[in-house]
Amino acid sequence: MATMDISLMKKVLGLCGFLPFLVLVGCKGMPTLEEQERLVQADNLVLDQITTKAVVNAWGTPPLYHSKFTHFFVMPDFSVIPQSRVATGEAPKGWKAGVHAGEGIYFAYPNRGWLLVFLDERLVYKEKLKPEELLVLAKTWAYEDRFKTRLDETFQP
Repeated sequence: MATMDISLMKKVLGLCGFLPFLVLVGCKGMPTLEEQERLVQADNLVLDQITTKAVVNAWGTPPLYHSKFTHFFVMPDFSVIPQSRVATGEAPKGWKAGVHAGEGIYFAYPNRGWLLVFLDERLVYKEKLKPEELLVLAKTWAYEDRFKTRLDETFQP
């Protein structure tokens, strides 16, 4: 019985030593805020490597901003496409079956021509658009906002 307890204890201790390693490796993939800001300044908008804070620090507050619960199509390469960027009733080309949902944060910078979408504070989607297209998108957001209920407004970040 003592042998079994020692064996179990070794496994638990081994697992306890391995978990911090996994956390460290997982965190190591995210650049520092300063590195993120340099990437943004260089227009090198690397998905899953840029945070909202880095973009705001580098480019300033987005002139056009929107936040809403969003469904995302998960592509075979694990990139995501917001449902709002796909025609109603359609799916993106190459999409198989993965879907993710969460609070999407949309930044539009017409002067730079970028639409950036964040999920859990990380850049998950980017699209180069003409300033006119971004302004049309902002009008759509304003139209949607007119129909939000008071209950919807209480859950905004």
